[in-house]
Amino acid sequence: MSAPQTTAFGDGLLSRAAALIHTLVTVGALLLAAASPGLAGLLLVGTDPANLPLAAVCLLPLGPAVSAALYALHHRDRDLTDLHPARSYWRGWRLNALPALKLWAPLLAWLTVIAFTLTHFSATGLPGWWAVLLGGIGVGSLLWGAHALVLTSLFAFRGRDTARLAGYFLFRHGRATLGAASLLVLTAAMTAVLTEALPALLAAPLLLSLLHSSRGVIAETQEDFTA
Repeated sequence: MSAPQTTAFGDGLLSRAAALIHTLVTVGALLLAAASPGLAGLLLVGTDPANLPLAAVCLLPLGPAVSAALYALHHRDRDLTDLHPARSYWRGWRLNALPALKLWAPLLAWLTVIAFTLTHFSATGLPGWWAVLLGGIGVGSLLWGAHALVLTSLFAFRGRDTARLAGYFLFRHGRATLGAASLLVLTAAMTAVLTEALPALLAAPLLLSLLHSSRGVIAETQEDFTA
């Protein structure tokens, strides 16, 4: 009669849950720390539409911070006895800060132009359907940005190649794009109904959900676009 199998410490369900919570809390705290200079600036800028360019500048550190968080969550340890989320986060920041910024800065500039136009739309003299079109372009740009951040966080492509792949996957993997859209709606709802601080506090779980919905994108990229 064979002896009953035992589970080593750190391999059980409770240990894996504790490891996940520890990783989410640590990565979330580090994300806020890395983005804190810009987030503090946002509090000073205020909500006047004329300050949109300044708000965009304040959001620049957020791109590399989110990219590092995606890297750390993707490479997270599931063993409670071998957790290094802080080390993974800062490694992701060192590897991806510049590549992420090269994509994040133009995206922010483009979204700022759209937002500034929409907040001053009455002065443009354009027909109303232009506002709807610009809003759709803005949402599409955000979804493209979600794919681009996932790709640049996990793969070492050139910026233009990452941009092309993000556009390709925008339509190729509709489920991943829909998942990113759902997270975008959830984030906007939490901000509008509750408080702007809530999405920041829940950034790590939201990004983990983004990674989960992007599994098809990640798998196809590994299979077809990497050596």
